[in-house]
Amino acid sequence: MKVKSSLRTLKLRNAHCKLVKRGKRIYIINKHIPKFKAKQ
Repeated sequence: MKVKSSLRTLKLRNAHCKLVKRGKRIYIINKHIPKFKAKQ
């Protein structure tokens, strides 16, 4: 999982990327291509 300061560009990498807020952290999850996971 990558830690990034900006998640907007990561969200646009693939159509299956979803932005999810869990607690105080923001995650990008992708069930089709798991290597695209990221958090902020």
